Amino acid sequence: MRMYDIIQKKKKGKVLTGEEIRFMTEGYTKGEIPDYQMSALLMAVCFQGMTKEETLALTLAMRDSGEVLDLSGIQGTKVDKHSTGGVGDKTSLVLAPMIAALGIPVAKMSGRGLGHTGGTIDKLECFPGFSTELTKEQFCRNVNRMNMAIMGQTADLAPADKKLYALRDVTATVDQLSLIASSIMSKKLAAGADAIVLDVKTGNGAFMKEERDAFALAEEMVEIGKSAGKKMAAVITDMDQPLGNAVGNSLEVKEAILSLNGVGPKDLMEVVYALGAEMVLAAGKAETAERAAELLEQTIREKTALNKLAEFVEAQGGEKRYVYQPELLPAAGIQMQVINTEAGYVGGIQAEEIGLASLSLGGGRVTKDSPIDLSVGILLHKKKGQAVRPGEALATVYANDMERAKEAYGQTVRAFSIQPQAPQQAPMIKKILR
Repeated sequence: MRMYDIIQKKKKGKVLTGEEIRFMTEGYTKGEIPDYQMSALLMAVCFQGMTKEETLALTLAMRDSGEVLDLSGIQGTKVDKHSTGGVGDKTSLVLAPMIAALGIPVAKMSGRGLGHTGGTIDKLECFPGFSTELTKEQFCRNVNRMNMAIMGQTADLAPADKKLYALRDVTATVDQLSLIASSIMSKKLAAGADAIVLDVKTGNGAFMKEERDAFALAEEMVEIGKSAGKKMAAVITDMDQPLGNAVGNSLEVKEAILSLNGVGPKDLMEVVYALGAEMVLAAGKAETAERAAELLEQTIREKTALNKLAEFVEAQGGEKRYVYQPELLPAAGIQMQVINTEAGYVGGIQAEEIGLASLSLGGGRVTKDSPIDLSVGILLHKKKGQAVRPGEALATVYANDMERAKEAYGQTVRAFSIQPQAPQQAPMIKKILR
């Protein structure tokens, strides 16, 4: 078998066999197939597409290129949740303790943030001493003991995807549906959960700007998961403005704690309950979404989810008192209010612009090795559809450097649009696929 023939076949729009896909995936991972040949194949895929069978074969080949976690030692239906990334998306910090408080095991692998989207691990490191450097034995033991653990992605997890993504990133082949779906799902399948709930974002702050593209990606990933024997659901959610009010690591952790105390932003909690209901249904703890929502609400009302977060933080080396005293979390030294100058309504907030403002402050990474400032970010005081008067604060910039604060101030001003009439509100939950 030759890579040249595989490239030629895909260039002509023919369907690759599972054997051919395994050959090229294994060969490229081992360094036997050069970058220039894999680049040619990726570009051919961008022009010709892949069938569902090809996409599944690529996903499984990437999954099997490294370690596949065996979570059979964990009792019950293991559930995991994945977000395609957005601005202010602290959903996992709220949702995982709620699910664990219901006795459902959450065995989650998370990553760090890159660019203007924050990573769950970065946020958790706001708790002094917290670590996601767990052995597999510690990971499974923690899930069995308290139904929750989060560990960082290991280098051995889907190494083919890491190598392929780095190549796609520099050859303009990132935005192909089958390549995106197989990249996400290869890591999720390697992480070993029994049920996977996907939060597929759409809007100006999401990777998938158009709803039709988000729907297509969600369908593709659900199909892959089902074919691989997993329970699957996908919730397509709005990302036309930041989720919740806080953008920035420490600010988002504080908002997550507020949410677990029952005073979370409405839009954030709507997404949390929609995703949570799917996880509860997948675990067989409820027969209807309505009953699942009732159980989830109970964890907030009775503070069992808040206490679960504290237990989880302590189990992974962090200071649990910060959960009950969030004012102890990292705080920026400069606070600069963004003042509104005209009467009207907030017509929209460019989520990506707010994310880039947080990045300017040092709250995100330009490269994977960039240092990160956990204390900085943007706190929104007004959201889309709300009335505003001249002199009111639209947001507050939290910074540790005045020049960076001024840059983020300008970006935040540009992110807001003010109009005479209240805009039509888009639904937070666009669609649910099961």
